[in-house]
Amino acid sequence: MTPIRTQRLVLRNWEERDRDLFHRINSDETVMEFFPFRRTRAQADVRMDEIAAEISAQGYGWSAVEIAETAECIGFVGLHDAEIEPVVPPGSIEIGWRLAPEFWGFGYVTEAACALLDFGFNQLGKEEIMSFAVAGNTRSTAVMERLGMRRDPAADFDNPNVPDTHPQLKRHVLYRMTLRDWRMRKGAAR
Repeated sequence: MTPIRTQRLVLRNWEERDRDLFHRINSDETVMEFFPFRRTRAQADVRMDEIAAEISAQGYGWSAVEIAETAECIGFVGLHDAEIEPVVPPGSIEIGWRLAPEFWGFGYVTEAACALLDFGFNQLGKEEIMSFAVAGNTRSTAVMERLGMRRDPAADFDNPNVPDTHPQLKRHVLYRMTLRDWRMRKGAAR
């Protein structure tokens, strides 16, 4: 993956120095409030290696985000092949994020996600990018709305990847952005 730079951030592949942070954001109760699992260090290490390999192979994925000025990794924002069939058609791509809590509220996710939406539409040639979250996850849906994504209530779904032991996490809301929406938004920003 060629690093993507924004005004304050660098989006890049994962490096050995990121392991502690990757484990922390995948085991922290606050960060993982809307997920039915917490990863052990060993599980986090395996998952980080899988993600790094996916990024190397296809040129995108759950990208590490670092603050450009300090080179400190703060979490991830990325594009990923959506894997929730039959809810989402094969070939669909999603945008998602997970940051350490001390970096919430500074606009980092929105800044990184804008760069990745641009990459997804203009470099990957995607016609649509979606995002979804647990219905009560207002922090994530607020980011989706700031990005200009539109909720598609008819496409809300019970996530088949969430175990029945966590019924409060099953219902997901789905947001979409089309290439046309992105171009209109970028044109309006000029």
